[in-house]
Amino acid sequence: MSVQVEQLEHNMAKLTIEVSVDDFDKAVQKVYLKQRGQISIPGFRKGKTPRSVIEKMYGAGIFYEDAANDAIQQNYPAAVSESELTIVSQPKIDITQIEEGKPFIFTAEVAVKPEVTLGEYKGVEVPKADLTVTDEDVDEEVKKEQDKNARTLTVEDRPSKEGDTVTIDFDGSVDGVAFDGGSAKDYPLTLGAHQFIPGFEEQLIGRKPEENVDVNVTFPDDYQAEDLQGKEAVFKCVIHKIEAKELPELDDEFAQDVSEFDTMDEYKADVRKNLQNKKEEEAKRAKEDAVVDKVIENATMDIPDAMIDTQVNQMIDDFGRRIQSQGLTMEQYLQFTGSTMDNVRDQMKPQAQKSIQSRLVLEKVAEEEKIEIAEDKLDKEIKDMAETYKMEPEKFRDMIGDYEKEQMKQDLAVQEAITLLTDNAVEK
Repeated sequence: MSVQVEQLEHNMAKLTIEVSVDDFDKAVQKVYLKQRGQISIPGFRKGKTPRSVIEKMYGAGIFYEDAANDAIQQNYPAAVSESELTIVSQPKIDITQIEEGKPFIFTAEVAVKPEVTLGEYKGVEVPKADLTVTDEDVDEEVKKEQDKNARTLTVEDRPSKEGDTVTIDFDGSVDGVAFDGGSAKDYPLTLGAHQFIPGFEEQLIGRKPEENVDVNVTFPDDYQAEDLQGKEAVFKCVIHKIEAKELPELDDEFAQDVSEFDTMDEYKADVRKNLQNKKEEEAKRAKEDAVVDKVIENATMDIPDAMIDTQVNQMIDDFGRRIQSQGLTMEQYLQFTGSTMDNVRDQMKPQAQKSIQSRLVLEKVAEEEKIEIAEDKLDKEIKDMAETYKMEPEKFRDMIGDYEKEQMKQDLAVQEAITLLTDNAVEK
């Protein structure tokens, strides 16, 4: 294998990778051995047909597609290593030569880690946080606890109102024709929570149990299902149950139920203390964010689009796993929110770009300040992570590789860079 590197604009590069005739023939032979049992040719037992006979009958390229995939998987990592580039995106692969008796050639267009030029980064000015905890803040926190301890009662003597939870069956149709995902049984819906298409929940307010309701709505123009965009729909709903919250009285008994304190005054004092600690922690994070934002503003870097796209893909994968743990698929999430994957990607791009900018400038600060992580700090991090996973530190250390350890060191260096920046920042 050989590789040529061509530097492109905006921190992109193209690798041209050439696989020798012999190596590509080995890939073809590997595919032939794997697939020959699936090919039947008169005169030969199944799985015993010579490769030359198969290629003569079906063409020399019958195994090329799978062989090309195998050759790419085998040679691309080695080409990346040989190129000595720091690649920060998935490759865009293009096959440029695949012919009998000739080397197999493919290209990989990739994003390369951008260089960062720092501006002023020590002593930057940031806003001073307000750490005041007001009586209104305390009352709001107590109200949250009151809501959490509310009883749920079935309502039978009045119509539904905002804040109630109704259990409904619904069947949706457009022009009298049902559509996918437009029906459900015994679905709990909190009125006013804005879970459904605009206008849906409002039409269920003022209704009685077992009442049939025709809910008329119009799908948004950017609804994720293109065939429903802008369409008028009717949902035939049946309200089976209405439930409401009954709030407990805010008295000493409530304080005793929800805390270790005997009186509301003691309970509120503790709530105020916890809110103060929370505000201080939030102010610390806000200061860190403001400092990094200022350092980004003072720096210059050219981030390739492919790098941002790769970050967005990772964020979408993470988001998909989170909602899956809550029992939702990505398709269901898009349907319930009336969104599209393109919308989700567009919403995530600014966050992805900010995340990349932050990491790049902090790595550069660590480099400029010669921040290095000693082995004892790495040992402590490994011990802390092992406790998180309920493992012995030595077993955890043996489980992770050199790459993971180096990544941990980089993460720790970035954290030290943040501390350095915030310690030197000026609050005004």
